[in-house]
Amino acid sequence: MLQPASPDPPDDDLPDDDLRAPLIAGDRAALARAITLIESRRADHRARAQALLQSLLPLTGNAVRVGLTGVPGVGKSTAIDALGSLLTGQGKKVAVLAVDPSSTRTGGSILGDKTRMARLAVDASAFIRPSPSAGTLGGVASRTRETMLLCEAAGFDVVIIETVGIGQSETTVADMTDFFLVLMLPGAGDELQGIKKGVLEIADLVAVNKADGDNLPRARAAASEYSAAMHILAPASPLWTPPVMLISAATGDGLAEMWMQVEEHRRRFAQSGDLHRRRSAQEVRWMWSLVEERLRFKLHHDAALRARIPAIEQAVSARELSAPLAADQIAQLAGL
Repeated sequence: MLQPASPDPPDDDLPDDDLRAPLIAGDRAALARAITLIESRRADHRARAQALLQSLLPLTGNAVRVGLTGVPGVGKSTAIDALGSLLTGQGKKVAVLAVDPSSTRTGGSILGDKTRMARLAVDASAFIRPSPSAGTLGGVASRTRETMLLCEAAGFDVVIIETVGIGQSETTVADMTDFFLVLMLPGAGDELQGIKKGVLEIADLVAVNKADGDNLPRARAAASEYSAAMHILAPASPLWTPPVMLISAATGDGLAEMWMQVEEHRRRFAQSGDLHRRRSAQEVRWMWSLVEERLRFKLHHDAALRARIPAIEQAVSARELSAPLAADQIAQLAGL
């Protein structure tokens, strides 16, 4: 059901009391309010949010960060609900950042993934935060990285980020997680032709879901085709060859074995030092993506610059001005 867009919260909803201590203590209300602060577009809220995040930085980085994607209908939310429940049953605290597609009219979330994670939604050891993607590349909400850090500071052992899975660049979520899980459907055949090579290249594990009942033979055939496709690709790291597995989110079959693969991946990469190096590189790339975001914002919201751009565009369109020279003029006007 379509949910209305959330406006920037008024000051009354975000008091100036210290959110840090209760958040560290695991107060879910404090975590939710901190995320609301992070997601706000108001300049004063952003300043407070960044101060809070900076103070929490030493407490982050201990969680297992898992990205999960798959085409619509593959059962992403059901799989997360089942996997998350398995993990909380083992004593782990699980945070799920479910990124919904956004309405182009209101900016609000359309799918409401929280309603499809029935068990986790009432699990005291789980925290689900649905948020609209709002057109962000890869279907990842613009503040997902900050939200992940807040969840880690609040003591969550596992953070799962579910992407929209509608063909946008999934490298965005892969570049903020330790392990990237791709869910596939049984009956590869024609579907295999439509799989982006890039998605398989960044996958750390491919899981064929709905491998139960009458689907089981088709799931096995699909897994065989996916395995063949994966063997063609060179592994991203000599430490890990991405496996292809059969799972059933409905019955729970294969989920424990799948999580064992996640843990083995983490053990190898942590032991070699690659986990630290990977995260450090991710942080630097995140910094530059934020710089680019700020530049785009300036280009689109500077009144004086916007007043000059139509004339420059017209000159380029009329072939009176070359595109490179026009770009130089815009950069100079923006003070770059």
